[in-house]
Amino acid sequence: MNYVYLSPHFPTNYYPFVIKLREMGANVLGIGDCSFDQLSDPLKRYLTEYYRVSDMHNYDELLRAVGYFTHRFGKIDRFESHNEYWLETEAHIRTDFNITGPKTAEIVWVKQKSLMKEIYQKAGIPVARGRIIRESTEALKFIAEVGTPVVAKPDKGVGAAATYKIHNENELQHFFATKPSVDYLFEEFVQGQVVSFDGLADQDGKVVFSTVDVFRQGVMETVNHNLDFFYYSLREIPQDLEEIGLRTVKAFNIRARFFHLEYFRTKDSLIVALEVNMRPPGGLTTDMYNYANDIDIYKEYANMIMHKRFDAQITRPYFCSYLGRKHHIRYALPHQEVISEFSDLLVHHQPMEAVLRNALGDYGYILRSPHLKDILAAEQVILAVQGDIHG
Repeated sequence: MNYVYLSPHFPTNYYPFVIKLREMGANVLGIGDCSFDQLSDPLKRYLTEYYRVSDMHNYDELLRAVGYFTHRFGKIDRFESHNEYWLETEAHIRTDFNITGPKTAEIVWVKQKSLMKEIYQKAGIPVARGRIIRESTEALKFIAEVGTPVVAKPDKGVGAAATYKIHNENELQHFFATKPSVDYLFEEFVQGQVVSFDGLADQDGKVVFSTVDVFRQGVMETVNHNLDFFYYSLREIPQDLEEIGLRTVKAFNIRARFFHLEYFRTKDSLIVALEVNMRPPGGLTTDMYNYANDIDIYKEYANMIMHKRFDAQITRPYFCSYLGRKHHIRYALPHQEVISEFSDLLVHHQPMEAVLRNALGDYGYILRSPHLKDILAAEQVILAVQGDIHG
């Protein structure tokens, strides 16, 4: 198999995908904009070959890179980055080279939030009311229907980039005076806890791995208010969320891919769809899969791609959490004391890459325990600011 990995150097924790694919016999062919010498040692060792481009946004350069690999190794079987930013580029390349996976006509349904909403509705999955709004008069009519606040988000966007929560007419006028010149989707504000149904679907669309994450607050609030970040995985998947998650996977025809499906759970325990992402969750979440389940998700992904198998037994022995702290917040517990005080729970910690810090924090910690109370108690201490705790 010839597997082209676009941007294998970012995110930096995704290098095990390259290792496990290569160990299972794939030619793993990297395309990126950094020099070979700047790649990590595992990438240098396990990539079959690497093609450097000067600008990854220059599609002609990417075409030449894939053309070169095709000439040298034969037909390309897979072209992936596991990164939402490159989904459209991936689909374009797959279309031009007839490579297995979502093509340009398919990816539009997950890149444009307004079209994504149509798929949800056709599948009978509850979703927040919303529409594309281009003028303030249209916005006022929409607000009259759904009330305030409303959320305005780019119809095509990554994460919570340039997303706004609008409470009144002054904020609405400011939004139209300063917004980027792209189409915006206005949605009614849904009050509820953000949860996600995440996992991996095999080549037939069967979900072979799944988990649920619960978030203290949404990414929009984290970014807009420069907050720290906390979420944790459950040991048992709620039946109603699993049922809607599986219907979503089927509705969007997700195959041979990771997925990250976001929902609100309201105070009435209703589940309302928020967003579909056809890639792994961001940050260190794939590593959390491993810590929560004592498995190697990178190996199992390669196993699924290469042999159409998923061999790991999923028992979810641990709750697993991510805590992202930000440098501008004065925490009560210094870093070294976090390490020593929670050594029995802490399985991994590292500085986060600057491009991820707005959402995930400057420094990330992964904790696990068979007991949720341990995870929640640790969060209260590790993310407490000076003056909140004593002793």
